[in-house]
Amino acid sequence: MNLNDRPLAPNPYDHLPQFPSFSLSSPDFNDGQALDKKFSATDQNLSPALEWSGFPPETESFLITCFDPDAPTPAGFWHWCIQDLDANTTSLPQGAGASDLELDGAAFHAVNDSGSAAYYGPNPPAGDRPHRYMFAVHALDVPTLELDDEASITVVSFQALFHTLARATITGTFQQ
Repeated sequence: MNLNDRPLAPNPYDHLPQFPSFSLSSPDFNDGQALDKKFSATDQNLSPALEWSGFPPETESFLITCFDPDAPTPAGFWHWCIQDLDANTTSLPQGAGASDLELDGAAFHAVNDSGSAAYYGPNPPAGDRPHRYMFAVHALDVPTLELDDEASITVVSFQALFHTLARATITGTFQQ
């Protein structure tokens, strides 16, 4: 079977309740453009830098995720999740997704679909079409989701849905 014969997966955020947006950008890539190989799991596995602004003033924390809807699975592939990120944090430097997360406040990683509590970079099957890596910042109305490090990113995302004030996304692509 040729993986390229699969239909393109829909944008998962199109099927969720809609929220106001705010500005999300990266000095490492432009929305819709290819990610450098250094961000891939097979190279340096660095998380790209992210910067955001214009979120609601009542924001009490942020949730950061990275999702690949194009993974050849029924449920896509979660690459990254930082929950309970302090509302005073408005950027993450390149490499912030390392397993030794060093951020202010209660922020911590959820375990991604590769089984690690860290950023896991793009790693699509060789020869497959470019995959989309959707980085999202969710502005939340609570300082913590009150979940522990055993909660999957799907559970984290589900709980966050009920506390989301606004959401911003930026998408990079990658192909091997």
